[in-house]
Amino acid sequence: MLANYLIGLREGLEAALVVSILVAYLVKSGRTEGLRPVWLGVTAAIALSLAFGAMLTFTSSQLSFKASEAFGGTLSVIAVGFVTWMIFWMRRTARHLTKDLQGRLDSALALGAGALVVTAFLAVGREGLETSLFIWSAVQATGDSTQPVIGAALGLGTAVALGYLFYKGAVRINLAKFFKWTGVALIVVAAGVLAYGIHDLQEAGVLPGIHSLAFDISSTFPPDSWYATLLRGTVNFTPTTTWFQAIAWVAYMGIVGTFFFLRPRTATHVPSRPTAGVAAS
Repeated sequence: MLANYLIGLREGLEAALVVSILVAYLVKSGRTEGLRPVWLGVTAAIALSLAFGAMLTFTSSQLSFKASEAFGGTLSVIAVGFVTWMIFWMRRTARHLTKDLQGRLDSALALGAGALVVTAFLAVGREGLETSLFIWSAVQATGDSTQPVIGAALGLGTAVALGYLFYKGAVRINLAKFFKWTGVALIVVAAGVLAYGIHDLQEAGVLPGIHSLAFDISSTFPPDSWYATLLRGTVNFTPTTTWFQAIAWVAYMGIVGTFFFLRPRTATHVPSRPTAGVAAS
């Protein structure tokens, strides 16, 4: 539940911030006629994300064991790739999120209502699809369909509440620092999902080494114990781990963690006219 709460909070907050910035900019610039197309785009993005999650669940349930393992393992690896990209994207652009979105919105306003719908749909839809894929992968990794979903729902609910408070101006935090430290936690979660995806691919016969264990501490670390369940639910740690899983976990943590803590390159932004809006930091 904790890991999926973090996923829901992190991904949901990105989408909530996007919506709050778009809405605040339209309201405070006196262009409220653009609100309806924006909300239409947001609604369509949410519907697409839910449909995508349902499609993943239905598809996996119709497959044989090996095909299901191959399907789940492949999607887990893809999900880790998307989340890794998202972590670095937000690390780099958090300080300039408001200006970037306002620039896109100005261009969309000049083109009409259809462009506003597309702008809102793309801004929220990317987050929604990533959230659906990563939560689905996390649910498969934990083997529990209830607590992960509850955790993700609570995280998304918290994100919506924070987004509303941002819009009202009641909450102002340094988003660069927030996304930096939640990014660290997500790197650990993503490494666990990657290791689980590797194990699925090994069980499906796509990757070798299913019987080549790096360690087996199940006798002293019972898989059904509360602490094993806690570690499995948060970082996907399992008492029985293959060499392929262990190497993938260490390599991901080492490479991604190193690049994450390197000073991000700051993109060059063209100054725009001063406008009232939601602060990004």
